[in-house]
Amino acid sequence: MHGKIALEEHVAIPETLQDSAGFVPGTYWEELQARLLDVDDQRLKLMDAHGIEVMILSLNAPAVQAIPDRARAVEVARRANDHLAQVCADHPDRYRAFAALPLQDPDAAAEELQRCVTQLGFVGALVNGFTQDAAPGGGQEPLYYDLPRYRPFWAEVARLDVPFYLHPRNPLPQDARIYGGHPWLLGPTWAFAQETAVHALRLMASGLFDEHPSLQVVLGHMGEGIPAMLWRIDHRNAWVDVPKTYPAQRRFVDYFQQNFHITTSGNFRTQTLIDALLELGADRIMFSTDWPFENVDHAADWFDAASISEPDRLKIGRTNAARLFGLEP
Repeated sequence: MHGKIALEEHVAIPETLQDSAGFVPGTYWEELQARLLDVDDQRLKLMDAHGIEVMILSLNAPAVQAIPDRARAVEVARRANDHLAQVCADHPDRYRAFAALPLQDPDAAAEELQRCVTQLGFVGALVNGFTQDAAPGGGQEPLYYDLPRYRPFWAEVARLDVPFYLHPRNPLPQDARIYGGHPWLLGPTWAFAQETAVHALRLMASGLFDEHPSLQVVLGHMGEGIPAMLWRIDHRNAWVDVPKTYPAQRRFVDYFQQNFHITTSGNFRTQTLIDALLELGADRIMFSTDWPFENVDHAADWFDAASISEPDRLKIGRTNAARLFGLEP
């Protein structure tokens, strides 16, 4: 399929490059860092070869979210966003961008999002999971965005009417003891999905989407496992009549179907895609590759041949993203 739009596609700046060093064995690091820094050569050639018209670029992980010092986080986010804006200006027909946000300071994050959307032309934000902030806990505890301190930030996201991509990161060491002795479970194998799914469920349970029903959140990797668990999340021990213990007014499946979108990034399995289609419908799934951590050809070759209808392929490959991010009139 030609004309695809991909939206979990990462770049790095010198200040954040080393954050990605641990995700591949040392012998592959030279290749990965070249992929992360490139926006003018190999990336464009792969897009051309595999029918990708536009990539929405975002900063690598965890980057800004793992900088406990507020001033430094604000500085790096602004520098990354200025870099992304220049890349988009250099290739206006091929790239758009998500804002990196210093959520250590919710007011600064809202201000930076406003700058990126209204002045730089960004189409939303991508945030790498929870944030570490030296102010309340020395940066040693994760701050999730269902916390009351983030409500004014979410109000600004709703006012700007742009999507928010919740991207994974690994849990902090004190929260990763379940993986002790099994480091292979960290990262994209399992921990990324578990961490991000819990974060998304916290947002749903908090009542955030009752307060701001227009908010739209994007999850990668076919929804981080949530689609397969929606029924159980809402109906566990259904024969036991007890009051719920969270503020949300509706079922989790309602929020997921009305406030969330998912992408195919890094999860190139037709059976999983079909399950997501059954749970969400074709209007809330979007093609992505997860470049440079996954290969563009693996993503595109699989998607172009997946056993789905051609109208659904067009929606998932292009028109859903074009509509959500305002990429076409």
